[in-house]
Amino acid sequence: MSNVRDRLEQVTAVTRRLRRDYPDETRAFLGFLQKAEEGKALNLRFKELINVALAVAAQCEWCIAFHVEQAVKAGAGRDEVVEAGFMAVVMHGGPAYMYMTPLFEALDEFLPEPEV
Repeated sequence: MSNVRDRLEQVTAVTRRLRRDYPDETRAFLGFLQKAEEGKALNLRFKELINVALAVAAQCEWCIAFHVEQAVKAGAGRDEVVEAGFMAVVMHGGPAYMYMTPLFEALDEFLPEPEV
């Protein structure tokens, strides 16, 4: 199994554990996420591209894996995802640049480059 898929399984596992052990806090957090994502001004693809950039800037491999997958599912192309990552590098510098590594790992997992 790929490191990216491992990260996604870890997201699911920690969410399941938090729902079991801290249901009120987890319900509140997930409820906030749902409300924030319901906004009408930005479409889901654009929101997920923003999340990709934020995940790279935050240097969160779990977030990168999750939001690259979601961006691809929402119709984002490879170049859009990479450009979102570069926007994080613009704002966050060298550390964000290195987190383009897990971004490419996730992108290759969910939207492989066509063979030439």
